[in-house]
Amino acid sequence: MAAEPTELALDYRTAFDQAPVGLVLSRHRLIVDCNRQVLEIFGAAREDLLGHSFERLYPTHDEFERTGARIVASLGPGGRYADERVMKRLGGPAAGELFWCHVSGRALDPSRPHAAGIWSFEDLSAQRRVSCDLTAREREISALLIDGLTSKLIGKKLGISPRTVDVYRARLMRKYSAATTPELVHKMLRA
Repeated sequence: MAAEPTELALDYRTAFDQAPVGLVLSRHRLIVDCNRQVLEIFGAAREDLLGHSFERLYPTHDEFERTGARIVASLGPGGRYADERVMKRLGGPAAGELFWCHVSGRALDPSRPHAAGIWSFEDLSAQRRVSCDLTAREREISALLIDGLTSKLIGKKLGISPRTVDVYRARLMRKYSAATTPELVHKMLRA
């Protein structure tokens, strides 16, 4: 016997709310719905997020804008996108704290990347902490260095020259007291 439509909807809602990762449904970069895990990750109440822009979860307005542009430029087959980025806790005892977060998701219509999507958020702070005072661009570049990208690929992804990436890499190496890129990546992962 088939389940009644209301029973099926309840099952999907329970799965959404109880998922082990944070889940968000979005329209035009506004949060339409989110599960309990997202509220826990960002230290927020539902009313702090629903109907609001994702911008409030980013360290700066520029990072929000650049991430949006990067998603549009890098959308994979089927509208999928994933990266690791620094985000900001909204409330609770850790309000304002920056932390590393793995974000992956899917634009429901790849031709309109921000029109509607579903996104997952996983707090990486147990494995990786934001320890140095980094600029927004340094955070972006460090995430891509950790992913193993070359200066050329980082530059292409961020729309800057490979030489500019090298300048930022040198700054990161000074901040982390690293002599080589592998040492830098190792120190960033252990921070």
